Amino acid sequence: MLGSTGFTPGPGLSWQLTDTGSTARFRGLAPVSSTVAWAAGSAGTVLRTIDGGRSWSSVGPADAAALQFRDIEAFDARTAVALTIGAGEESRVYRTSDGGRTWDESFRNTDPAAFYDCLDFSGRRHGLALSDPVGGKFRILATRDGGRTWQVRPTGGMPAALPGEFAFAASGTCLVTQGHNAWFATGGGSVSRVFASRDGGRSWRVSETPIPGGPSAGVYGLAFRDGRHGLAVGGDYVTPEAAPDGAAVSRDGGRRWTVSRTVPGEYRSGVAWTGRRGVALAVGPTGSDVSFDGGVSWRRFDGGSFDAVACATDGSCWASGEAGRIARLKR
Repeated sequence: MLGSTGFTPGPGLSWQLTDTGSTARFRGLAPVSSTVAWAAGSAGTVLRTIDGGRSWSSVGPADAAALQFRDIEAFDARTAVALTIGAGEESRVYRTSDGGRTWDESFRNTDPAAFYDCLDFSGRRHGLALSDPVGGKFRILATRDGGRTWQVRPTGGMPAALPGEFAFAASGTCLVTQGHNAWFATGGGSVSRVFASRDGGRSWRVSETPIPGGPSAGVYGLAFRDGRHGLAVGGDYVTPEAAPDGAAVSRDGGRRWTVSRTVPGEYRSGVAWTGRRGVALAVGPTGSDVSFDGGVSWRRFDGGSFDAVACATDGSCWASGEAGRIARLKR
């Protein structure tokens, strides 16, 4: 049983830490199955396991040691696309099709005003990446060939950003996609918001959420079970032990959001549906929570520190975070 003392786990739930042999902070996480998973983090580190976490291989690009990976999407044991963050040329996309033995740099940002935060794929070919506002509007990068090439989308269909508004590169879940649907979450401004697209990221509408905004506060993570049922979590990373109204639910595709009846009460950076109807997980540096009712109420089950959480299509769930921490969920 993992986590800080003093917490009673939820029914049958606990994190089982794996020995990664790394001290990197892993905010990018991409489980493929109960046996195959990828993680990406600080100091250009990318890890891969093909035996359920019993062993991990360091497979990051040789030229990325000075960069910070914040997101990774994987399709199988051989193919993955990873994003590094930062202003200007520090924002890059890498792709591998041989299990990380070699990587192609498929995109390098050349606009000093752009800063890419997260990416996601709906299927093996179509993917989007999100940049903080450039010229007053968030910027979308798109691929149609599995991340081999990328194109910056026109911003004509993007609503204007609020003063100070940006996205958080905290867990790889500030942007999520599902078929032609896509959503991204924001903070930094006077309110936190969720942008939604029904046409693959060409046009967007935006709605406010009840999760408080602020210079370091807002929505940090999104998860959608389908085109209607969504979860949002966040808070303020500067004050992680207090996050009033830090979780919200939507039942209409992100048009309207309501505060969860019982919130985690602390800052949460990542959220994921487990594949079991109505069951979801949320994680942050002060602990992990589970919801059995679609995000309406949350219950703490672990006190350990994690930044990201994700579940594979086979129902296996993983979490990752600071000091090389990567764990699998035991039920």
